[in-house]
Amino acid sequence: MPRILDRALRPAAAVLTLALVAGCAGNSAALSNVRYDLGPTSPVVTAGTGPALKVLDVAAPDGLDSNKFVYRLAYADAQRMAVYRDSRWTAPPAQLLTQRLRSALSSRGAVLEGSDGVRAPTLKVDLNEFEQVFDGQSQSHGAVTARATLMQDGKVLGQRTFVARAPSSTPDAAGGARALAAASDELVSQIAAWVGVQAYAGTP
Repeated sequence: MPRILDRALRPAAAVLTLALVAGCAGNSAALSNVRYDLGPTSPVVTAGTGPALKVLDVAAPDGLDSNKFVYRLAYADAQRMAVYRDSRWTAPPAQLLTQRLRSALSSRGAVLEGSDGVRAPTLKVDLNEFEQVFDGQSQSHGAVTARATLMQDGKVLGQRTFVARAPSSTPDAAGGARALAAASDELVSQIAAWVGVQAYAGTP
């Protein structure tokens, strides 16, 4: 195919793919209006004996502050975000991650919310990326990126950006949800491990 014609057809192909991906979760009435979460968490019967930690609600930019299921066709237009038409999250991703993070950290010590009046170190997490990324028409992965900041008495004890990726088994919302659940668990594990080696963690 001549190079000029190939360039002319590429935007049209990207638009067609966007339409197909956006509607793939609504090909039948049984699959319309589907809601996904991150799956069940491992229950923590009793909190660990480590020092208490305040875990603030995970913050997110406007583009992620809703229950819309975001995806990106990186192979066609990496700067363009889109959302599935008939598939959403049960809650905004930041809320789902907040629940996951507090549950994981409670295994090492008491976890408090920001509104609690107890004086304790504070963990703040900013979600920067939570989307299904298509590397090709039939290949995608879940991508989650967040920055964690640990503070105590107004001072920053540590700050780090965490990145997690997980492959999708199918190029659709269901596969993306599974991949993002796996990536979220990996991200939470990274943050929990990092918090566990901070200086405050050894002081009851």
